[in-house]
Amino acid sequence: MNQTMPQSVAPNLAPEHQVAVIGLGYIGLPTAALLASYGWSVCGVDVSRKVVDTVNAGGVHIEERDLDKLVQEAITAQNLVASTEVPTASFYLIAVPTPLGEGKTPDISYVEAAARAIAPKIMPGACVIVESTSPVGTTERVAEIIAELRPDIVVPRDGSAEEADIALAYCPERVLPGRIVNELVNNDRVIGGVTAACAERAAVLYTSFVKGDCLYTTARVAETVKLVENSFRDVNIAFANELSMIADTIGVDVWDVIRLANRHPRVNILQPGPGVGGHCIAVDPWFLVAGAPETARLVRTAREVNDNKAHYTESKVRALLDAAPDGKVALLGLAFKPDIDDFRESPALEIAEALARTHGNRILIVEPFTEELPAALAGSGAELVSLNPALREAAIVVVLVDHTAFKHLGSDDLAGKLVYDARGMLRR
Repeated sequence: MNQTMPQSVAPNLAPEHQVAVIGLGYIGLPTAALLASYGWSVCGVDVSRKVVDTVNAGGVHIEERDLDKLVQEAITAQNLVASTEVPTASFYLIAVPTPLGEGKTPDISYVEAAARAIAPKIMPGACVIVESTSPVGTTERVAEIIAELRPDIVVPRDGSAEEADIALAYCPERVLPGRIVNELVNNDRVIGGVTAACAERAAVLYTSFVKGDCLYTTARVAETVKLVENSFRDVNIAFANELSMIADTIGVDVWDVIRLANRHPRVNILQPGPGVGGHCIAVDPWFLVAGAPETARLVRTAREVNDNKAHYTESKVRALLDAAPDGKVALLGLAFKPDIDDFRESPALEIAEALARTHGNRILIVEPFTEELPAALAGSGAELVSLNPALREAAIVVVLVDHTAFKHLGSDDLAGKLVYDARGMLRR
């Protein structure tokens, strides 16, 4: 091993921070603030200067319950600071996006970029943890990048007997938007080490704040677990969504069918909707398909069913627009689920965009979790309005997201209007 080390990784140099969280998005920022609240010295790193400035001012750029207070307290206590530069740290936690690329293939370029940014700063004894949802083998790819850029340190490899200078693990988040802060603490965590020693080292961080069980395994198993969890949910939602389309075809009420079928002691059908959104369930199954394209047939089909449900819902709304050729339509909700401001992979947003391309000046958008239309709707003729004006002006009302702000609606509010309820909200 090369004995000449850059000054930035000299063994006697104290870390600038105990934890560096790379990526201050929907997972990174809550995790950074939570760690700071447990007494860790945390640096949150993001490529966006706007995000960094917002956090350093004690603010938040995302809507999440209790997060604003947590960040403000952490900044005031000086346990949290944000930066565009990666510091020297004892733990590096990668929480950057992993979008889909061409042909529904995984894009891990942000994870790779994070690994390259971390590599020059790593000291012997440091622990690198990938939290980003990733295709199987991504943690090994991080190891390759660090080994290539830092030939002066020994990087752990699965099956290698050589003692490593750093630890490397994969620990997926498994939280629900709107409950992230609570679930980061109370949910069980799967800690997958490249080696057993790596898992134990990563557990030092998680056991400091996780009240659920910390379960040890390998990095590849942990990566697969995350994909399987969301694929399981996607398959079950696909059954409900396909059932709703079957019910339309045969002329029965899907909500009655599900309600009565679920009285069976071993049946638990989920609720259908306009599709599936969010960065997890709408994306992760494709990572599993990419790893085994010839055998992941059910997972692929479920994804296709759920993607198609948005097109099916759009066609239903277009039929209503044709039935009321001079009327406007109020689309209730753009987020991918109720009571959050997250529009990632949202079927409601996809439907609104498609309708606005052809009927822009007839589209009224009601979304209480934004103050401006998303970029894809800007200039389309669609208008962002509050609920009451939309109800006064619209001849058609479409429920795409069952936000709490809409749940008071009753028959009097919708009298004389054409209504399409993609969520079954009005039935409940």
